[in-house]
Amino acid sequence: MNQPAAKKNEAQKKPDFERSLARLEEVVRRLESPQLSLDEAMKLFEEGVGLSRECQKQLEEAEGRVEILLKKADGRMAAEAFKAEDESDS
Repeated sequence: MNQPAAKKNEAQKKPDFERSLARLEEVVRRLESPQLSLDEAMKLFEEGVGLSRECQKQLEEAEGRVEILLKKADGRMAAEAFKAEDESDS
């Protein structure tokens, strides 16, 4: 089954969360370099702020989708703490 062209274009334009996060980490590492010029640092900082905002937006969208999925049949939300599988009880 083929996706409509608009959905394909939207998926290609929207940056992947993991890719954006990896790029943000790279930007931070480069900003920590003492040999970085002010001009280059400003460009990287602007890129980092944009990446940070995009990642935050994607996380908020994911949280909203999870809340919708957790909504009970009677319309009430079932707030439950998320616990990753690798977390141990301390």
